[in-house]
Amino acid sequence: MARRLALADALARLALPVVPSARAAWIAAALAPVAVVIAAAAPAAWLIAPLAAGALVALVLVDAWRAGRLSASQVRAPGDAEVGQPLALTVTATLAGGRARRMAAALACDPRLAEGGRVSLALAPVQSDGAQTLWRGAAQPAPSRRGTAPISRAWLRWHGPLGLGARQAACALDQEVRIWPDLTPVRASELQTFLRNAEVGLIARRMRGEGSQFEALSEYEPGMDRRRIDWKASARHTRLYARENEAERNNQIVLAFDCGQAMCEPIGGLPRIDRAVSAGLTAAYVMLKGGDKVALFGFARRVQVLTPFIAETRAFPRLQSAAAALDYESVEPNFTLALATLTARLRRRSLVVVFSDFADPTGAELMIESLGRLVSRHLVLFVTLADPALEAMVAAPPGDLATLARAVAADTLAQQRRLVLQRLRALGIEVIEAPFSAIGPRLIDRYLALRAREAIG
Repeated sequence: MARRLALADALARLALPVVPSARAAWIAAALAPVAVVIAAAAPAAWLIAPLAAGALVALVLVDAWRAGRLSASQVRAPGDAEVGQPLALTVTATLAGGRARRMAAALACDPRLAEGGRVSLALAPVQSDGAQTLWRGAAQPAPSRRGTAPISRAWLRWHGPLGLGARQAACALDQEVRIWPDLTPVRASELQTFLRNAEVGLIARRMRGEGSQFEALSEYEPGMDRRRIDWKASARHTRLYARENEAERNNQIVLAFDCGQAMCEPIGGLPRIDRAVSAGLTAAYVMLKGGDKVALFGFARRVQVLTPFIAETRAFPRLQSAAAALDYESVEPNFTLALATLTARLRRRSLVVVFSDFADPTGAELMIESLGRLVSRHLVLFVTLADPALEAMVAAPPGDLATLARAVAADTLAQQRRLVLQRLRALGIEVIEAPFSAIGPRLIDRYLALRAREAIG
């Protein structure tokens, strides 16, 4: 529910500041040379200059007075928003008397809510009864980071009918907007349709023909896997019978997020960690629908978040709240400490999905070593976001020496990146590298494939 804050009616009785408009400033600047010419050509007529200046000041004051007075104002902002998604801010103001030419507002806020910590918007008249006029304006900034973003102050300025003078008012605000991870992919109609129709759909059903838990016997038909033939049952019935197994549920899955320096770098206008969190929560929703248990793990220099395993979709908001608590840290992550802590907490074989990134092979050495120890006991899936800027530099035509040098350096980094991913695959680690828009679907597809092969438990 949108919060409301009304400026006190006492503002209408205060002597609000009057300021000249840009038009008045330009007029004054244009009259200055004229005053100099008059003073040089006719020194006796010097009185014209101060009279003209006084007349301009009087016009500014009269014009500002005719703009009317502020009788009420209101700033409306939702209490919750999602990172990267438009946030609806609305400012309304009521002017009593006068005929304002135009009106504008500015809001001071946290930089994570709007670039530069400022939101500017123009107001337009929407309703008038002769004595009062209602003005309204709206803006839709897109939050760039998770967290709590306060809106601390509001300014209003409205100009008179001549556009020479303006009146303005300022007011302190006490509003906060909680910025959560982006769950737009979870609410997407495509994913909901998939969940209704897939084997892990909204209605729990038994999945036969795969898995390790015995479900039933069926008569063997050509084309079936011969390894599924139950020879003892076939001998008793003198006909070939095959086992139908039910896929295992209740697998343990850990979503591990690196919150270090590399993951704080922006990609597509948002930090990599926010892209990873959105993809991870989308996959977690599918995993919970499939009957598996999901936990969230975040680390940088030290462990930030480690939730218990959640087994029901109605507890999904707990994962969302934990993901919102993941902080941004401009430090190198401590993979050794983080993964050792995680290994000590896991009592059975689990699927560990690690969202991370690296800049060079040297910085990735400790990550490779720590993941190598983790893969000896668990199934590890490493997820990293492809860098479109790096790929664009590599593909750029060498039009000059600077472009050529950037292309060579970018190609070197790309080759080093491929080398690190090859080393991870050689350790038996599953690897996903894709653009941020495709990470979520690719992760869901790989999870379903691993689950069908019974590779998790």
